[in-house]
Amino acid sequence: MVTAEAQARPIPSEAGPGEARPPLELADLSVMIGGQGGDGTLTVSDLLGRYFRKRGLYVYTSRNVLSRIRGGHADASVRSSRDPIAAVKAQVDVLVAFDNEAIEMGKAELAPHGFVLYDSTTFHVDLSNSVGFPFATLVGGPLGQPIFKNTAAYGALSVLLGFDPTMTRAVIEERFRRRGGEALEKNLKALEIGRKAALDAPGVANRYSVADGDAHDLILTTGNQAVALGFVVGGGRFFAGYPITPATEIMEYLQRYLPAFDGVVRQAEDELAAINMVIGASYAGARVMTSTSGPGLSLMTEGIGHAGAAEVPVVVADCQRVGPSTGQPTRHEQSDLSHLANLGHGEFPRFILAPATPEDAFSLTVDALNLAEKWRVPVILLLDQALCQNTTTSHRFDLASVRVDRGKRLSPEATARLQQYKVYEFSEDGVSAVAPPGTPGVWSEVTGNEHDEWGHVSVNPSNRVRQMKKRMEKMVKARDELPPARFYGPPQAKIGFIGFGNTAGPILESMRALEMKGVATRFLEARTLYPVPVHEIDPFLKDVDVAYVVEHNYTGQFARLLRETMPWHHAKLRSILKYDGYTFRAPQILAEVKEAA
Repeated sequence: MVTAEAQARPIPSEAGPGEARPPLELADLSVMIGGQGGDGTLTVSDLLGRYFRKRGLYVYTSRNVLSRIRGGHADASVRSSRDPIAAVKAQVDVLVAFDNEAIEMGKAELAPHGFVLYDSTTFHVDLSNSVGFPFATLVGGPLGQPIFKNTAAYGALSVLLGFDPTMTRAVIEERFRRRGGEALEKNLKALEIGRKAALDAPGVANRYSVADGDAHDLILTTGNQAVALGFVVGGGRFFAGYPITPATEIMEYLQRYLPAFDGVVRQAEDELAAINMVIGASYAGARVMTSTSGPGLSLMTEGIGHAGAAEVPVVVADCQRVGPSTGQPTRHEQSDLSHLANLGHGEFPRFILAPATPEDAFSLTVDALNLAEKWRVPVILLLDQALCQNTTTSHRFDLASVRVDRGKRLSPEATARLQQYKVYEFSEDGVSAVAPPGTPGVWSEVTGNEHDEWGHVSVNPSNRVRQMKKRMEKMVKARDELPPARFYGPPQAKIGFIGFGNTAGPILESMRALEMKGVATRFLEARTLYPVPVHEIDPFLKDVDVAYVVEHNYTGQFARLLRETMPWHHAKLRSILKYDGYTFRAPQILAEVKEAA
């Protein structure tokens, strides 16, 4: 057997002869783990995230996996910091590689002080700041399976980064206890194998130290988890969907938790069935939602239009990915906005809300349910792959602030006092009071055809004009109830940023970097994208000399929507675009700003 000591490469030391090298403290640490699908890169990422959370640090993780069960390159990045973060760090401090491809992809991002820890079972690395341990071999003998090499790598990492041994072990116990005694015991053994290998190798132990943080009362979560919880807490009781990356976890979480609240989750045979199921359940009186991504959204388009015409409230969570067609199912993009703003044939009202964090995803899901039922329109939650699936620290969701607004719903007592019931009755605010089917003494016809106040099919020109105005003016009358934008930076700054969703984190990090150079900037984080919040964006644009619209698509879809709505600001708007499937990092935004300047 090749020993770990034999594989360890000499590590340069800044200490003199006989002196112990002091550890380099990292208050903002990035670890990248790469290998083949099935090597357990996401497991190492999860273990590190759990440890950093215990140390009171903010955590942000990202994943880069292929759309397959096993094989092909996969990597994950974990960032921990004393300060709030919501983006991938520009450089990697420690690279953990299970194959040579991970070395080739990761070494270009390695910081000057960076270090490489690799599995030397099948390959060798010719880098000065590196050490190799045959993790697969070391665990394969004692544990009978090389798969435990990921836990061994976590053990070696814990020594390299100066982790507390008790806390390191506690993370393993938390992670694997639910899998049974045998799995837990083997992972604990693999942990110790990895720790011993690193402790026995010269110059590895405590090479770095991780700073403690003050953010202890935080949770680790994803946008998909937040949407699912927001649906449950917000009174959602019927969900139908079809599995599709990166939205599937929403349905999986609801399958686990919604039945306990007398809710129903149905996996439909396709997206066509899913949208029609939620329309039917909503008509029957339930609060409803479906989730999907680009290809599924295309199939749901006609159904969403039907809901808009029939004034049946539905919520659709669109977890964007790279398109068109199948595109890249596991990669990040924000290219569905143009489709959604012009959704379907004909014209009907809809609201498009864009969360930027898991906290936002939770609260805006509740808002979406309220807005859909109050105004009786489709509401789209526009998420993106990074928000949906990347794990990050978040403040605990504020359950006490949740309110449920079911709009103008007629009780049996109220309907008993009616002389007549008009399901599409004209009203001052454009919203008709509704009584769910089964309400005693009430009958109505609900249809996607153009209809009169009673729901009877109508081709009368005057009625058509009134019904169109009734529906479309909801987007104006609801303006003050739609989620407001968030503003960052000094109001006197003449350089502005506009963005939504995942771009918020990299933009804020870029602003801090510019501030350190004496450059003041402002940021408008849009949370309602459609109808375009002119009342928020117009004053912002009037006060800046230039506004960079940062988004993940080729054609600058949000910037184009702003130009269409506010053409008088055309000259001030500049696009910073990224569409390679990866999220922005601050230096990429800063480079675009510098080039434009």
